[in-house]
Amino acid sequence: MTMSLRIAFLPLTDAAVLAVARERGFAEEEGLSLDLIRSTSWATLRDRLVYGQVHAAQMLAPLAVAVTLGLSQQPAALAAPYKLGVNGNMLVMASDFAAALDPDTGRRLSDPLGTAHDFAAAIGLWRRKPVIGVVHRFSSHSLMLRYWLASAGIDPDRDVVLRVLPPSLTVEAMRAGEIDGFIAGEPWGSAAVEEGLAETVAIGERIWQRGVEKVLAFRTPWLEENPDIVDRLLRALIRSASWCDDPANHDALAQLLSDPRYVDQPADLIARAMSGQIVVRQGEAPIASPDFLLFSREATPFPWRSQALWIYSQFVRWNMVEHGPEALAKAGAVFRPDIFRRALADADVPMPGANMKVEGALGLPLAVGSRKGGLTLGPDRFFDGRVFDPERMEDYLTNFVSPL
Repeated sequence: MTMSLRIAFLPLTDAAVLAVARERGFAEEEGLSLDLIRSTSWATLRDRLVYGQVHAAQMLAPLAVAVTLGLSQQPAALAAPYKLGVNGNMLVMASDFAAALDPDTGRRLSDPLGTAHDFAAAIGLWRRKPVIGVVHRFSSHSLMLRYWLASAGIDPDRDVVLRVLPPSLTVEAMRAGEIDGFIAGEPWGSAAVEEGLAETVAIGERIWQRGVEKVLAFRTPWLEENPDIVDRLLRALIRSASWCDDPANHDALAQLLSDPRYVDQPADLIARAMSGQIVVRQGEAPIASPDFLLFSREATPFPWRSQALWIYSQFVRWNMVEHGPEALAKAGAVFRPDIFRRALADADVPMPGANMKVEGALGLPLAVGSRKGGLTLGPDRFFDGRVFDPERMEDYLTNFVSPL
C-alpha cells in the first residue's frame, strides 16, 4: 500500500531533491506518494510543520534549531535526519551601492574578507543605512551575513537594516526600491542580476565553503513513531540527490524546477546555481564556482551534529539565546545522524564514521574513514580562517565576547 506524505517547500533551487524524488519515481519505488506543498514564506512553512498540516518540510537549518529552542514560538521539538543541500545562496546589492566595491568582479567573489571591508566603506558613502533583505531571522543566510559583516567591523544590528521577506518577493522589493539588496537562495539573486537591479557581492560558498543550508525536518514525535516511513523517504532522497548532482541531468533538472508548481523561474537562471556559473553583473561572462550548490557528493546529505552546534554558537554570539547546558543539548540533538545511518544501513552509501567534526579545518579534499566505499570530504574553510571545534564551545564563544 502506498503511503502519502505531505511535505512543505519553498520555491528555491535547493528544493530539487524533493521535486526529483517525486517526478523521477524514486519515492514511488519506496512505496511513497509525495504531495509537495508549495509555501510562500518560511514562517508559513514552519507553522504548517509544527501544527501538523504536513508530515515534513524543507527547512532552513537554523530555523529547525530555533523552533526546538523556542526562539520563534513555543518550543516544538524538531528532528533533521537529512540535509537537502549545502551552499547555494548569494548576496546581491543595488548597482549604485556595488559601484563602490572592487570593480574586478572575480576578485570581489574570491576575496570575501577584502570585499567585506569594501562594503564597510560603501556604507559610509551611501545616503542612509542600507536595507538588506533576509529570508528569515533564523536562516543560514542571515547568520552568514552577520558573520561576514562583522569581520569588517560592521554591526549588523546598528549599521545596516535587516528586513525579513520571503525569497520569492526579494526581486519585487528591489524593483520597488524597498530594499537595497538581499541575501537568499537561488535563483532569486540571479534574477535580480539579470534584470540589472543588482550585482553579486558575495556568495555563501566563499563565506563557508560547505555551509549548512536546508534540511528535511520532522516533528520529533512523528519521526519516532514512524521509523519505516522515514527510512523509506530517506532512501528515496539519497537516490534523488545523486541524480541531481550529476551534470548530465542539470538541463533536465532546471527545466523541471522552472515548472510553476516548483520555482516558476526561467530554466537558464535556475541552471546557473547547479552548474556553478555565477553572473556578477548583467551582461558579463559568468564566473565559475563549481561548488556553489551541492546535493549529494562529499556526504552532503549527512546531518553533522557539529553543524547544528555551530548554528547554536551563532545564536549565542548574537544574543538570540542564553547559553547554557540545556539549550546546548537541545540544539545538538536536532540533527539526527543516527536516523540517517539507520535508514541507509543497507544502501551502498558511503558515510562518515563520526557524527561530529571540526568545522572549517579542511583546506583541501580529504579521504576519511567510511562504513562503505571511499569517501572524500571537500574543503570546508570559513573565509576568516576560524575553526569551530564542537568539543571546545566555550573557547570558540570567548572569541566573540562582543558581537564584533
